[in-house]
Amino acid sequence: MIKAFIILAAFFSGEAKDVKVNTKASTIEWTGSKVVGKTHSGTLQLASGSLDISKGVLKGGSFVVDMTTLEDTDLTGEWKGKLEGHLKSDDFFGVEKFPTAEFTITKVKSTDNGTYDVNGDITIKGKTESISFSTTLIEAGDGYEASASITIDRSKFDVRYGSGSFFDNLGDKAISDEFKLEVKLVTAGAGS
Repeated sequence: MIKAFIILAAFFSGEAKDVKVNTKASTIEWTGSKVVGKTHSGTLQLASGSLDISKGVLKGGSFVVDMTTLEDTDLTGEWKGKLEGHLKSDDFFGVEKFPTAEFTITKVKSTDNGTYDVNGDITIKGKTESISFSTTLIEAGDGYEASASITIDRSKFDVRYGSGSFFDNLGDKAISDEFKLEVKLVTAGAGS
């Protein structure tokens, strides 16, 4: 009873609260490309996540990505299966050994109405690096939506295949070290 009262008091006083992310309504879209030419895109699904929000202001949060859900959306049939298998293999993300990737916010700075500069630690293939990006937080129904465009340098996570950072003379076979994520986190209640 006392614990329930403390939680309610914190909620109504506007203190930061941990808001669960709706994994079904949230989306992650990825894009990767060769240095010259072909681009591929696809999706990933969240395993879990939460945002710390106080009076509509983002204070922190974290989320876990289920790497086993990595899917290509620009190919079909045999080529789709081959690309997905290759991206899940040890050449790229080693999904069998590293089935999840994680991100935790370490610092948030409000820059404008609903816009934030975010710093955090991202872990891919067991390696953790700090990254920074801008995000927006808006009210959506009885919850919130946080959206961000994030660029990640795969070479920092030992994802070497076709990387000019590790191999010479790749020519038009070179794959860009940077891949992009379009992330939309929807809190429980919003979008459901």
